[in-house]
Amino acid sequence: MNSPYIPRHNPLNVMADGTIKQVNPFTGTEVWTVPGRGNRPLSRPQADPEPVTDANREDSCAFCAERLLQTPPEKARMIREDDHWRIVRGVTPDQLTETVPEFRRVPNLFEIVSYDYWRENYDYRMDAAQLARREQYLSAPGGREHVLATVQNKLKAAGQDPDLPEERLLELGDAFFGGGHDLVIGRRHFVDGAGDTSQLASSGTLTPDEHAAFIRFTVDSMAEIYEHNRYARYVAVFQNWLKPAGASFDHLHKQLVAIDERGVQSELEISHLRSNYNMYNEWAVDYANYHNLIIAENQHVVCFAGFGHRYPTIEVFSKSAVAEPWLQDASEVRAMSDMLHACHAATGPDVPCNEEWHHKPVDLDVPMPWRVMIKWRVSTLAGFEGGTKIYVNTLSPENIRDRVTTAMIRLRGEGRIAQDLRIGTECHVEPNSLRYNPLLP
Repeated sequence: MNSPYIPRHNPLNVMADGTIKQVNPFTGTEVWTVPGRGNRPLSRPQADPEPVTDANREDSCAFCAERLLQTPPEKARMIREDDHWRIVRGVTPDQLTETVPEFRRVPNLFEIVSYDYWRENYDYRMDAAQLARREQYLSAPGGREHVLATVQNKLKAAGQDPDLPEERLLELGDAFFGGGHDLVIGRRHFVDGAGDTSQLASSGTLTPDEHAAFIRFTVDSMAEIYEHNRYARYVAVFQNWLKPAGASFDHLHKQLVAIDERGVQSELEISHLRSNYNMYNEWAVDYANYHNLIIAENQHVVCFAGFGHRYPTIEVFSKSAVAEPWLQDASEVRAMSDMLHACHAATGPDVPCNEEWHHKPVDLDVPMPWRVMIKWRVSTLAGFEGGTKIYVNTLSPENIRDRVTTAMIRLRGEGRIAQDLRIGTECHVEPNSLRYNPLLP
């Protein structure tokens, strides 16, 4: 068995020729940035885009607004009423067009951790609320037909026989009501007024208010998954943007997956956290601050250029003393949303990226802040990385900082991101600014 990684006090080391050797203080991942490789463009514009027409504007993939019945039964939707946002639950097929969903929460047709996994390993059963929702949907006009057709389509896609008895098909449809792998899908496939199919609607093309609703809805979905599955020790939240980052469709969506483990990374971090409650301040934010890697901050969140990651990474940390995102107050969640939105807008919609959320597992007895990593998938791992486990990252932390701060200042001046962000040299991050540590005064 390998010995546990012991964090280094100096994770950044600049060599005489300019090579930057980085070590992630939490995982021990070693990354080198070689001089001269970071100046190439990051974006990957779509080749040979086609015109956007009335026919394909809202009908380009299974997540589009004209295909609401091509996804499993909707669990909830976020709608906008003038300047107010509201979550609507329990929509049935005959009600799908009564409101316009800016964001929809639907089950993933092909779960990573399936409903059968929970049922067979834990004797998991739907609770009363989920069973009531199932009966409501099946008895609504078109509900039973939608469930049966969706299950059959899933079986066909998996190469299995779809012509099963109706009772069996409905049993397989239980995953749509009791499963723990959901998608939160944005309404737009293309930006409003798009002329061609290269103009995709990304997180950064939303308005700050739209993005805030997206984040609030995702946080609400996390809380619901935990509420309905007492065996879930962790809910992984992530966003894959564009196919090089793992997206099945180039349509904005997040994924939430309930799992019965904390995850390898969390377990490794927890082992260090038990010996140093203040490590997220000391090893992350304070270290980034002392090395001038801070990108932006607001009242409740700080953002910096990450180090020791396989891909160029922006790290966003909540300063809140409350560890669970769903227990934070509205201003704290909005602050996180504003920062994430600014990071995506500064990155640009043509850059493939992953957004990874990290939070304190529900059964953990030590503090851990809510933090989000935005990783630019702009390189491909090759033989050198596989053989040495040393990863070549084309951008240095300083390069990431400069690119993002420059873009954020421009975007703030154009009114496209939150106006209360302090950017670059405007920031004044105090030591121990993350308040998750109860030992701090």
